[in-house]
Amino acid sequence: MILSIFALSLQLLVGGTGLVSLGHAAFFGIGAYATVLASSPEGGNLLVLLLAALVASGLSALVIGAFSLRTKGIYFIMVTLAFAQLAFFVFHDTSVGGGSDGIYLMVRPAIGMIDMESSRTQYYLVLVFLVLTYALLALVLRSRFGAALAGIRVNEQRMRAAGFATYWYKLAAFVMAGALAGVAGFLLAARDGVVNPELMAWHHSGEVLLMVILGGIGSLRGAVIGTVTFVMLKELLSTHAVVGNLADHWQLTLGISIIVLVALLPKGVMGIGDQIKMRKQRKQGAQHG
Repeated sequence: MILSIFALSLQLLVGGTGLVSLGHAAFFGIGAYATVLASSPEGGNLLVLLLAALVASGLSALVIGAFSLRTKGIYFIMVTLAFAQLAFFVFHDTSVGGGSDGIYLMVRPAIGMIDMESSRTQYYLVLVFLVLTYALLALVLRSRFGAALAGIRVNEQRMRAAGFATYWYKLAAFVMAGALAGVAGFLLAARDGVVNPELMAWHHSGEVLLMVILGGIGSLRGAVIGTVTFVMLKELLSTHAVVGNLADHWQLTLGISIIVLVALLPKGVMGIGDQIKMRKQRKQGAQHG
């Protein structure tokens, strides 16, 4: 569910705005680090730590987006990747976040009866955040703001000619996506009690992008389903009881599986229904012919 929130945040950029980022894990990691750094040895207030993660990831997205969005296409992808690598090395090579070993959250956050030390509380709290994130993005994409983002995705030049300040729309979407990724980072830190620079590694940005693609670009449900699909594939292909000795080479089998799925389902898992309908229509057309 935490990864689904992460994937939903990227879906706003990729599916909602047409911005493919390879540095989204930076905001995920910054949110997680902000959670631990803002806590005390006795723990911390859940809302305060959540706010710290939101502000840290949102401000980071504002700065990175302000520079990155002045580029387009492959250059935008590379600039976001460069910023993510910069964030990775800041936490990896300095003492800010404990270096390569990371830092620990000694006591998980709590507020009133909600205590993240309880695994049951963790589960339901993450579920609530997932539902709220999904509902928020559904409202955003159906609003005038979401319609403007969709127009930018289809034809930014035409939207600009129509009088829309496309740069600011994209920046707002970038900041919102970064802040939501920070929420996912907050939940991960509160669950695991430890964070390290690997959370910001480029391959995590690649993995969450794969989740969005597997589910179906442009679909919020697709982001969640794609995440479940990716995690299940990863778990099954790395389990000896399921695939035997191939589990020792799960990265290879996972890569092959993803290639096959993308080739067979160009619109992701959410596109299966459309493919079935098209085949039925073709059969009916052939029969009438």
